Parts: sequence; C-alpha cells; structure tokens
Amino acid sequence: MTIETKTDQDTTAVVRQVVERHGADKAELVPILNEINRRLGYLSSETLQELSTLLRTPKSQLFSVATFYNMLSTQKRGKHVIQFCESAPCHVVGGRQIWQTLLETLSIQPGDTTPDGKFTLVTTSCLGVCGVGPVIIVDEDIYGNVTPEQLPDILARYS
Repeated sequence: MTIETKTDQDTTAVVRQVVERHGADKAELVPILNEINRRLGYLSSETLQELSTLLRTPKSQLFSVATFYNMLSTQKRGKHVIQFCESAPCHVVGGRQIWQTLLETLSIQPGDTTPDGKFTLVTTSCLGVCGVGPVIIVDEDIYGNVTPEQLPDILARYS
C-alpha cells in the first residue's frame, strides 16, 4: 500500500484539473504540459506518471516532449525563470556583457537556481524580438535593449 502525501495529492489534483479542462487528447499535450508546468513549477516524475495514466500515453513519450521545449522543465526551478537569448543578433549588440553580468550577479551557472530559490537562469535560442536585442525574459516579462547597468533594477522587481 502506498501512502500519498499532501503534495502528491495536490499534484494529482492539478494534473486532473488540467486534463479535464483541455480534454484527454494527445493533440493537447503541449498546452497541458505547459499549464501543469506553470501551475506546479516543473514536471516531476510523479506528474508525468499521472499524466501518462490519464492520457494513456507512455511516460517516456511525455518526458521526450517535456525535455524538448525550453519553456518546460523536468527539474525544480526558482520562483522566477530568467531566459537569456543567446542568438547571434543579441550577441553582437551586447549580449555577451549581459550574460557575464547575469552570471556574476546571480553567482550561478546556466540551468542552475540561486541558493535562495529565487531565480533560475536558462539560455534559449532566438526569442523572436531581435530588433530590441539584447533580450532577457523574466517569467513572462520581456526586456529589450538591456544594458548591464539595468540588470540590478530589473532583477529587483522580482521578490
């Protein structure tokens, strides 16, 4: 007999609510994963197992999709996710300086989370806003034409 914890129950409830809202349709897989990821913070093994059962889809297939998209995570992330655009257009207009400043300010490496759990730093290819590079996204907020001097004020907006 398995004893479910409150966290397991909460996770199961969220997965079931999301599937009910979208329908148990494989065509809705990415929106389902995205909503679960947003609500729970990441896609845990338990989450993928519950979803596998509800969608009648192998967990390995769900894991493949979950690890393919940068917006999804199978690892616990910080309260705020910073996405740094590493594409060439952002790089040539000062992206390297932004990157170095982020690494120094947060004292973490790409993919890591700050010890206080506040920020996770991830890199991504083109964000589609090359005209205002360099660009970072914090959660869903897009910042363009970013300078190293602006980073402390930008990061201070997120408690």
